[in-house]
This record gives sequence, C-alpha cells and structure tokens, in this order.
Amino acid sequence: MPVKTSKALLTVLGVPEKPEINGLKKPTQEGDKITLTCKTSGSKPAADIRWFKNDKEIKGVKEVNASGKTFTVKSTLELQADRNDDGATVICRVDHEALSSTPQLATQVLEIHYAPIAEIIPSVKHPQEGQILKLICDFKANPMPDPVLWTKDDGELPDLDRMTVSGRELTISLLNKTDNGTYRCEAANRIGKSIGEYTLFVHAAISAWSIVTCAITSAAATSTTLKDPSALSDQTGPDHAVIGGVVAVVVFVTLCLIIVLGRYLARHKGTYLTNEAKGAEDAPDADTAIINAEGNQANAEEKKEYFI
Repeated sequence: MPVKTSKALLTVLGVPEKPEINGLKKPTQEGDKITLTCKTSGSKPAADIRWFKNDKEIKGVKEVNASGKTFTVKSTLELQADRNDDGATVICRVDHEALSSTPQLATQVLEIHYAPIAEIIPSVKHPQEGQILKLICDFKANPMPDPVLWTKDDGELPDLDRMTVSGRELTISLLNKTDNGTYRCEAANRIGKSIGEYTLFVHAAISAWSIVTCAITSAAATSTTLKDPSALSDQTGPDHAVIGGVVAVVVFVTLCLIIVLGRYLARHKGTYLTNEAKGAEDAPDADTAIINAEGNQANAEEKKEYFI
C-alpha cells in the first residue's frame, strides 16, 4: 500500500508579560508635565497597548521591538497635571490573542497638588435684621489649607460676641445695619492662597402689615386686569385659571388680615379705656363729685366705658 501523509501548520503564541507603568512621581504639582511609560515583553505576535483615564481611552505613542522570536512593546503617554485629575486612575491595558477575553492591566492613581480657589456662600440670599447668617468659605485644595482667616473691611471681625468662626463657617447672629460691609475668607496651602469676598447688605425686617398691603395691591392689580377686556384678549389660557389665581390672592389677603387682627386682640386683651370725670378729686361725697365733674350730663357720652 502506498504511504499517505498530511501536513499542518503549527503557530505557537507568545503570552505577553504583565505590564508595568513607570515615570509617575507622587505628588505632582498642578501645571507640571507627566510622562508615563507602559512596557510588556514576550508577546508573539506583538501585543497591543491601550491607555485609559477613568475609563476614557486616551492616545499614547507605541513602540515595538523584536527580540528573537518574541516582541517587546512599549507605549508612552504624556499628560498635563490638572486639579481635575487629582485621584484619577490611569490604566495601561495589554490586549493579545493569547489572553483570550481577559486582558492584562496595570494601574496608577494620580495625586495632584494644587492651590485653593475660595468662594463665600451665604446661607440666606437676602439677609434681614434680626436673622442669623452663616457665611461658608467653600474651596477645594490639595493639600488641605491651614485654618481659614476671616476679616471684615480689611480688618479683624468687630463683634466677636455675635460673630463666631467654626472651621470654614462664620456665623453672625442678630443681624443689624452695623454688620454691612465686605467680608473676606483666606485659604492658603504651600502651593498658594486664595481670597473669597462677600458684600453684606442687611435689609430691614418686613412687617406683617407690609405683607398685607402688598397682597392687597396685588389683588387690586389683578382685579383691574380682569375688568380690562383688552388684557383678557391677549391671554391664551382658560378663564378659570385666572379666576383661580384671584381666589388664591383673596384667600391669602384674608388670612393675613386674620393673623394681624388676632395679634392685635391678643396684645390688648383685658384692657379697656375710660373717660373719668375730671375736677371731682376734692369732693366730700359722691353727689358733689358728680355735680362738680367736668362736662356733667352734657358730656355723658364721654363717661361711657369702651371694651375691645
């Protein structure tokens, strides 16, 4: 019998070694240039290297060198140190057909040092007399700054009994017009410093009567608009929406009047006014006192007592 033969081509894959990231200095100051290299060897065919920063792919420069029957692959990545990259994770990923679906990874976490940028945030948008106001010195920095320094109008805080500092916060109790001025907070670390400014203007307290007056004015303006046919002709919404708004204003005015009247009655509860007869202090008896009283019967209406 004749001999039969067959041939097969055998390809041996070289598994790449675990990659390493070199060139990272910790910490790195903001604005400095960062050059990272990722290297893997022993791959056949040449492996592919990809860079990621917080799961977002970024481009590097790849270099392939042959050593015998295997390849050494190196990739270089250049970054500009930025405060937004502080704490970001840089990943070097090696893909190769011998690794199936599990690529090899090398990771490094960036540490960026940067100066603070301070900003003052008030707890109340329109502070009024008698209120409590908190000013928060908001900033981000690495390393963390020294204790925050608070000043007013380029000087020390004037009233330490009402102005207290706790960490980043300045609390001012019982606001009044003397607290008006420019407040500054200074945050500093070894990289630099920053000053945040806030100009305080204390508004006069709004009384309940002012609220009622404003509500009555709004109701009157709404009523005038409803009486004007030309104003109604420009409206695109249904009439019941306008009527609902008027009813809401009227209810609000009524409630305000009830509150003001209740406070007034509570304040004067149990008091009354009298118009006592004058000139009867020296009378020997009651009859003479009535006769000598000013106004006598002609002013009898003035002797009535009024209860509220």
